[in-house]
Amino acid sequence: MSILSQPLSDLTYVAFDTETSGQYPLQSQICEIAAVKWSAGQEVETYQTLVKPDEMMSDFVIGIHNITNEMVADAPKIGEVIGDFARFIEGSIPIAHHAPFDLGFLAPEIEQAGLPLPTNPVLCSSLLSRKLIKESSNHKLQTLIKVLNLEQGQAHRALDDARACLGVALECFSRLTDSAVLQDAVTAQGASLNWSSYSLEDLKERERTANLIKAIQNKADVSLVYQGGSRPGRARVVHPIGIVRNPNGDYLVASDEGAKPPKRYALEKISSSKLV
Repeated sequence: MSILSQPLSDLTYVAFDTETSGQYPLQSQICEIAAVKWSAGQEVETYQTLVKPDEMMSDFVIGIHNITNEMVADAPKIGEVIGDFARFIEGSIPIAHHAPFDLGFLAPEIEQAGLPLPTNPVLCSSLLSRKLIKESSNHKLQTLIKVLNLEQGQAHRALDDARACLGVALECFSRLTDSAVLQDAVTAQGASLNWSSYSLEDLKERERTANLIKAIQNKADVSLVYQGGSRPGRARVVHPIGIVRNPNGDYLVASDEGAKPPKRYALEKISSSKLV
């Protein structure tokens, strides 16, 4: 039987959350990972660790999650713990709130460690709540916690947010039919989310996107030709900030010759790129 055909009540779930040193993968790194495992109607195990990014975190970022540079000073690097996280979620259905964000940070780290990407589909409690929790004025996690009277933990700390994410997902499941299977949840969220869609390996195999990755890692500029915007087909120099893989289309975030705020460039419209 395909896992998509299995009843929701028979599956094991791991709700997880990451806190990061910035907004975009490659530019920034994970500074905390946590997960909550749910099986047979109860929480059975948790996982949590702080992670030390390669670079100091800004005051702006610290103001979001309240994880300071001092707190992570003696924490392990992501390469030391990503294997533990991968083993923790093995065999489960992963769930995250705004799952594409977390997958964008985690999938490249799993690959970097030489580990295979998980194969089970991922559920997004944000997408599910948009379809099934109509009474909420918005679908931010902190709003949903109040609407559903879930336990209020510390916002933007990974373990508390993972537990809240689980609570939202379980409420969404309860609003499906009693005989609902995993495919029904995937259909309800309106998108198929798979770890492989957030891989960077295929991008590294193509020169135009491989150069973008190198530029972000080296904080370098690139000259790219973009088949869109106000200057289609003309070369422009940009400073790449991050690559976001998204169900609605992958894109580069970059500063365009000093323009603020940064712009988005659909990867499919970038015909060439060269490091400068």
